[in-house]
Amino acid sequence: MSDEKIRAVAMLSGGLDSSLAVKIVIDQGIEVVGVNYSTGFCLTDHRRKMVGMGAEIDPKSVRNEALQAGARWRIPVEIIDISKEYMDILTNPRYGYGKNVNPCIDCRIFMQKKTLEYMEKVGARFIITGEVLGQRPMSQMKQSMHLIEMRSGAEGKVLRPLSAKLLKPTIAETQGWVDRKKLFGFKGRSRKPQMELASKIGLAEYPQPAGGCCFLTDPNYARRMQDLFSHQDKKTLTTEQVMLLKVGRHFRVDNRSKAVVGRNEAENLLMESQAGDRIRFNCTEVVGPLTLLEGECGDKAVELAARLTARYGDGKQLDKVEVKMETHDGGERVLTVEPMDDPECDRMRI
Repeated sequence: MSDEKIRAVAMLSGGLDSSLAVKIVIDQGIEVVGVNYSTGFCLTDHRRKMVGMGAEIDPKSVRNEALQAGARWRIPVEIIDISKEYMDILTNPRYGYGKNVNPCIDCRIFMQKKTLEYMEKVGARFIITGEVLGQRPMSQMKQSMHLIEMRSGAEGKVLRPLSAKLLKPTIAETQGWVDRKKLFGFKGRSRKPQMELASKIGLAEYPQPAGGCCFLTDPNYARRMQDLFSHQDKKTLTTEQVMLLKVGRHFRVDNRSKAVVGRNEAENLLMESQAGDRIRFNCTEVVGPLTLLEGECGDKAVELAARLTARYGDGKQLDKVEVKMETHDGGERVLTVEPMDDPECDRMRI
């Protein structure tokens, strides 16, 4: 082998596994650059946006862990926004969803394709991931790993340092760029081996293992998404609709209309920024939430949205509450309504 420096691209989340994978390869003299993808469904990104709206959130929970890992190992990390392209992955996954609305196999195929493109751009020879065999039932089994590589065009180019000894040797190993003997054979859902390795190499601080950072694996978010799928053609879904699923209380007021009620000032501000052509509702005489109504919005739906707004405001114990309705084109109307009771709310809650 020549003295030419070998470069690799790490798919870097910044979690324990990907951080360890990068360190293992760096220690073999490989030059590593990191890439991190923004899909629009990362919990950390959402928390950071909420902080910008004034929410009080633990600063540690809004750090970009990929950039933190890059700084720790002194490697460059590029953040690539794939949120617009990702909508098609979400709404039309060839290999279906996991337990919730997580299209894990299609997601990995898409990201590996993107990483191959980036690999060529920066002159790298192979890809590094922190995947562990058997850790995730949908995308980290041998069969699915092979399928993902085949479909992405990355066959033989993906090195998984934490489980390499249990997998077929990759090009990086057969070419002698990395020493297979210095790789590992971890498998299964336990993170104990990785935590022991982290302690050994001096990696003391890292995100809570298995904490998860994807809205699509959250049961509450999935329930809201599935409600959208059942009431609207997937092809007509907008990015704003999908992003609004992250905030507020959601109510299916009828088959053609849905209301979203803010839970705090930060959510109200975020909802306002995503309101688009939805109808807005606010209490006029007491403090209350912002409510957005989307869909066909007939008279009954408007009344129910106003009553929901009254229910979650400071006037919920009053017999009647004034609620102002505003349309995107500047139209206004004031409704005097009875706040909705809990049983009726519960029947409509998504």
